[in-house]
This record gives sequence, C-alpha cells and structure tokens, in this order.
Amino acid sequence: MRHHGFSRSSLCKVTSEQAPRNLLIEGLKDELIFARHLARDEDGRVLVWTGGAATPLSPPPHATTPASQPPLQETALPQTAPRPVTPSTPEAERRQLTVLFCDLVDSTVLAGQLDPEDLREVVRAYQETCAKVIARFEGHIAQYLGDGLLVYFGYPLAHEDDAQRAVRAGLGMIDAMGQLNTRLAQERGVHLAVRLGLHTGLVVVGDVGGGTRQEQLALGETPNLAARLQAMARPNTLVVSAATLQLLGGFFTYQSLGTSLLKGLAQPIEVYQVLYESMARSRLEAVGSTGLTPLVGREQELGLLQERWVQVKEGVGQVVLLSGEAGIGKSRLVQVLKEHVSTEPQAWLTPCQCSPYYQHSALYPMIDLLERVALRFERDESPPQKLSKLEGFLV
Repeated sequence: MRHHGFSRSSLCKVTSEQAPRNLLIEGLKDELIFARHLARDEDGRVLVWTGGAATPLSPPPHATTPASQPPLQETALPQTAPRPVTPSTPEAERRQLTVLFCDLVDSTVLAGQLDPEDLREVVRAYQETCAKVIARFEGHIAQYLGDGLLVYFGYPLAHEDDAQRAVRAGLGMIDAMGQLNTRLAQERGVHLAVRLGLHTGLVVVGDVGGGTRQEQLALGETPNLAARLQAMARPNTLVVSAATLQLLGGFFTYQSLGTSLLKGLAQPIEVYQVLYESMARSRLEAVGSTGLTPLVGREQELGLLQERWVQVKEGVGQVVLLSGEAGIGKSRLVQVLKEHVSTEPQAWLTPCQCSPYYQHSALYPMIDLLERVALRFERDESPPQKLSKLEGFLV
C-alpha cells in the first residue's frame, strides 16, 4: 500500500502572516499522531499515514481558523432512522367488583337557591364528607360526576369482604349527612339528602380515554345496574341487589322492595333496602346457632377448654391461647365453650372482637364490649340517653 506523506520543510516556512495557519497544522499533527494514532513522524520531516480510511477531523479547541481560510467542514455521519412508535395496548383486568353510586337529591333545586359560589362550597363539603367515610372502608372513588360519586370496592385494593365494606360505607355516608346538615343549616340554610345504589358483579377495569382525560374505569353491566338501583332509591336510603345481599352474611338488617324490571335488563331482579347494621361481631354471630353444623372431631380440644374452666372455678386463673390457620374452627370452639358455661351462675364469657373498620380507634374491642354487654346501648338511643346510662353505670 502506498504511503501518503507531507514534506515538513514545505509546511514549516513560517512568516508572521502564517502564524495562525501554523498553529492549526501543529494541532492537526498532534491529533493524527497522539490522539488518533493514524500517522507517525519520521525524523521531524515526514508524516507517514498508518491508519485506515480517512475520517473527518475537527480542529483542536485551542486552534483558530484564519479569516482567509474557510473552516473545515465535518462530514455528516449516517444516522439510523428512528423506529416508529407503536402505541401500546392498555392492560385491563377482569374482576368481581362492588360498585356504589351516590347522588345528591334535588341538586337542581339547590342550585336555584344558592349563589354559584355558595353552591360550590356546599358540594365540596358534601364530597369531602363522603370521601372520608369511603377512605375509612378503603373504597376507591373512580369519578366525581358533578354532584354524584362513582365508588369501587375491590379495585385497586381487594378485600374478602368488599360487599360488606361498601354497605358499611353507604350507611356511614347517610349518617355523615346528618352531621353535615347540622352545620349547613346554620351556615347556608340548606338540607342535603343522598340516594345510594349498590351492585356486585364481573367487570373489566382498564384505561378509558386518552391524553389528559385517561381514567381507570370499570366496564360491564355492574356499573349500569348500580346506577339504576341508585335512581330508584328514596332519599337517604341504600338499595342493593340480590347478588350483593348474598355476600353480606347476616351482618345487616334489610327489607325486600320486591322485584323490579330495570331499564336495559331483560328479566326483573329482586331489590332490597339495607336498614342498619346488625349487632353481630363475627360470622358465627351473624349466622346464628340455627345455621351451624354439628362440631365433629374436636373432642380433645373442647375437653381441654372445659378442664381449664373447672380450674378457674376452683380459683386457679388460666390463660388459653387458641392459634391456627384461618377457618380451622377457633371461633367455633369458643362458641361451644360459651354455650357450655352459660347455664352456670356468675359465668360471664364474652369474647372481644377486633375489627378492621376500627383500626384507628384505640382500645376498640374493650369499648365495644362495654357498650354491648355492660351498658347495653340500643341502636335507637340518642347520645344524651347513652350518656345517662354511662353515668348510672359509674355510680
């Protein structure tokens, strides 16, 4: 291969006018020899090319190009064309969901009574009040529909008792409206009421919309049916479907509203109004003694509990820890022991029950025990009546 060289003597005749050009040449020489290793200097006279194909060179940063010489132009390197962006398909989940619709009653009348700014404050107070109750039971507000709320129980956080949580939230929102109305009556002279509908069924949850208007919404028959139930509810009542009622497990008192043919459905469905929460604190209490099957295969464990009870009556205090996996029958053993000692005088065996709905209430099991057993608070009693009972108990 033929070597290309430059005569050093022909390049090094420096005059005062050529000083900038000389700096440029020296810089290019240093880059060829030391930076890129493309040439070597033989005795300070000839640069011998040792690299491959020529690559574009950039002038060193300290060199200046004289005005008489056009600047060196870099050859643009070929660039790979960017790959076309393929829009990703949004993922969706198939879930069983309990959907709660809440709507403000006579909102059009309320808008005619209040100034728009006052109306906004009232609606915000109503939404904040409902949101606190929903958060307590770990529901998810999917949409604020003007003065309505679309709430999911079972997405994005799922629980085994989502239907019960939804009903407790609905009843809690109705109670919270009473407290809010006390304040609004004094400040605005208005009274609010809500209607609630609830249904449980299969949905597909995923992204709906695009851009800044993208939302996580559930699609299917379930949200539509919940909206129909809300529309037929009376003010400050909660209406549920038969599908939801089957999941409540006796924790609530309800009444049937008969069968109704809702818009969009081919067959009528059974509709119920939930009245209030029952006094049951466990599944066994909710089912009742008539719904229990005979206890089989627990003679040894039950005999041990009865022996400990005999020692307690003799004055020897006992502490028994029942532990095991969920559903193995721990609560049933306690229930059988309770039935066994209930016929004896001076026997008081009332288990305390923790609740996930009161996890932020300190000493809730003991408070609940005092209210139900010692004080015997009734559901319809007013706060002054309960206070009178408490004072009498202390005296």
